[in-house]
Amino acid sequence: MHSVIHASDRIVVKVGSSLVTNDGRGLDLNALARWAEEVAELKRRGKQVVLVSSGAIAEGCQRLGWTVRPKGVHELQAAAAVGQMGLCQAYESAFRSFGLRTAQILLTHEDLADRTRYLNARSTLTSLLNLNVVPIINENDTVVTSEIRFGDNDTLGALVTNLIEADALVILTDQKGLYSADPRKHPDAEFIHQAEAGDERLEEMAGGAGSSVGTGGMITKILAAKRAARSGAATVIASGREPHVLSRLADGESIGTQLVAATNRMAARKQWLADHLKLAGRLLLDDGAALAIRERGTSLLPVGVSAVEGDFLRGEAVACVDASGNEVARGLVNYSSDEARQIMRKSTREIEAALGYIVEPELIHRDNMVAL
Repeated sequence: MHSVIHASDRIVVKVGSSLVTNDGRGLDLNALARWAEEVAELKRRGKQVVLVSSGAIAEGCQRLGWTVRPKGVHELQAAAAVGQMGLCQAYESAFRSFGLRTAQILLTHEDLADRTRYLNARSTLTSLLNLNVVPIINENDTVVTSEIRFGDNDTLGALVTNLIEADALVILTDQKGLYSADPRKHPDAEFIHQAEAGDERLEEMAGGAGSSVGTGGMITKILAAKRAARSGAATVIASGREPHVLSRLADGESIGTQLVAATNRMAARKQWLADHLKLAGRLLLDDGAALAIRERGTSLLPVGVSAVEGDFLRGEAVACVDASGNEVARGLVNYSSDEARQIMRKSTREIEAALGYIVEPELIHRDNMVAL
């Protein structure tokens, strides 16, 4: 059984607090250097990597001289603000020794619930990856309240996996992986090497979705894998104490628990586009564009659109119809209806002259479109 990371090109790696701090007392710089080395090795193999890292509050508490983690929300937020400086500083230094740049991204649930902010976050992350930069992502603890908190970085890791349509999510913890029961209480508990993400029996084993205990926090990891699978991504839950865990996973070694998605990444996305989106408008295609999409699955360029119907925003779903009114495809537009009317029938190089800016060269990218 090969590790799913072996064939993955885009990976989200989540490291828990226990793997980057000295038992909660500030950052473990040696550990951060190790993660930088591991990520650098994955990048050397041609993989794109996003790192979701905890540790800001622990670092902030140490910098402020607090020996006990506060319970007050504002004190925690203050600690996060101070600690985030240290977290970024430490990661930037660690990655610099491998010739890599890092970028800080702080997210709240609202950023991913709002369609425009979601698309902006997605575009920024994609640009950073294409620039060979390693994004370091954390929850924006300084501004979140209980209503908008992700709640844990396992969930954040899954949402980022969906956001950038990564092939796999790796959740590194201080546990070996997932067992059929809590191994600390049940010595005969069986280790689970592979299962399907979203299998309800996994949640039952970890104490159920409503459980506040779970087995070593496994319930949040199981639910994260279930969420990641919505965009076709597999999840690996493994021990971050394993030497060279990421490069060994990339070699195909089966470490930890693999929770595989029922559908692959592109199939999951196409299914979602085909079935679950309310259409906000229509684009009338000329014969050449309709033929190119039908036969070659190309992106839709503005030059191929002869009319725009409806009132829609960037990121909304629209139908693409031929001259006879038959739906050729549907997809997520990169421009609003007002912008689309200004750039239709124009070549890509004319977009900036028409609008004063260019968001994307395509009106709809083929990855965000399903032919019907």
